[in-house]
Amino acid sequence: MKISGNRRYLSTYIYISKEFFLSFVIAFLFFFIIFFINQILVMAEQIFSKRVPFWDVIRLIIYSTPIFIAFSFPFGSLVGALMAVGRLSSDNEILAFQAAGISLSRILLPLLFLGIIFSAASFITNDYFLPSGNIKLGKIYRKIIYTNPAIELEPYSIKRYMNTVIITGAVNESTINNITIIDRANNRDKRIIIAKKARLEKENKQRGVVSLNLSDVIILEIKRGDPESFDYATSGSLIYNILMKNISYSIGSIGPAEMSSVDVWKQIKQIMKKKKELELRIDNNKIKIEELRYRLRLTIKKVLDLRYNSTITKKDENEITLLYKELKREQSRKITDRTLRLYQLEFYKKFAIPIACFVFILFAFPTGLLAKKSGRTVGFGIGLIVSVLYWSLLFVGHSLGIRMMLPPFLAIWIANFTVLILGSFLFILRIKR
Repeated sequence: MKISGNRRYLSTYIYISKEFFLSFVIAFLFFFIIFFINQILVMAEQIFSKRVPFWDVIRLIIYSTPIFIAFSFPFGSLVGALMAVGRLSSDNEILAFQAAGISLSRILLPLLFLGIIFSAASFITNDYFLPSGNIKLGKIYRKIIYTNPAIELEPYSIKRYMNTVIITGAVNESTINNITIIDRANNRDKRIIIAKKARLEKENKQRGVVSLNLSDVIILEIKRGDPESFDYATSGSLIYNILMKNISYSIGSIGPAEMSSVDVWKQIKQIMKKKKELELRIDNNKIKIEELRYRLRLTIKKVLDLRYNSTITKKDENEITLLYKELKREQSRKITDRTLRLYQLEFYKKFAIPIACFVFILFAFPTGLLAKKSGRTVGFGIGLIVSVLYWSLLFVGHSLGIRMMLPPFLAIWIANFTVLILGSFLFILRIKR
């Protein structure tokens, strides 16, 4: 009887695994094609229209595929599990398994086993092939930029190159309308250059330099340490040069997305060693705030003492106003190591996305059991909705982790925790029924 029971379970496991794997392949290909088409459309606007060599385009597409695969695994697992379980439930096969003495936990077992395999495959893609692909993608893109700088002229975009920020308006071939350039002058004062039009100089004799011919130019140069003091100038035309090495640095610099999880963790430990410097900056900021408060109190007291003997002068008012503004500026200053947070967010993401394959199955199993009719179709529809919500939670969490100081682990894993809690609730509800 024991052998017979084992055979019965093995046959059940194989049957359910085949059902899930078939649905997974369909869902995986669906998401892969969606991501692939999206990338093609992006390249069509940025690269295809700029007459980039055909083989460079092919290599760009190939090196972009690891990120499609990395995200297609968890979403494919979700939709595939929902389709498979929904089909088995709507055709009353789950009920037949239970009538034969096979519990829901036994039915879930092969799904979890395949979920672990998909998680491992997603992790390998995310941890090895994705960083390698990003590095090669950067090399090819730098090569294309050197031969065709016009690729960087995207309409209504913000481009950062080392210490320069370029904000563009509408772009017509090699002409940019309403361009704004923010950089530093030779004396390190902040400079803002606004021009109605900028034309890319294609025949630049200086190798490694991109030249923009600006027309109807306004230049503002803000003094360091005194934001209310500035110089103002206008010009009919101006040639602005951008070094290609600055462009290639901003594109090709190796960040956490171009590293494996081990390398990211090593980098985090190195950054953590510099934590004392950050703590010193925070302490200095607190000391400065207290000094400004003390100076502001003394100045106000002096003015109040003098008002009975003489009128308050404009100089006294300006001094109080400047001290108050400086105090508010120091109080609102957030001294954090943004680099550390970026590396921590990327580190947790390298694990959260692959493990989502397993988490999605824990959600999909009790959800799929609710299907009564058209199990595959209903499962596919629910899967798409949950995929969009998960992606949104991941994006929002990442943004909050950077801007709102949400702990990096919680910022990335909040999407997985939400799906896991919802799946656990549905599973408990199904067992009680």
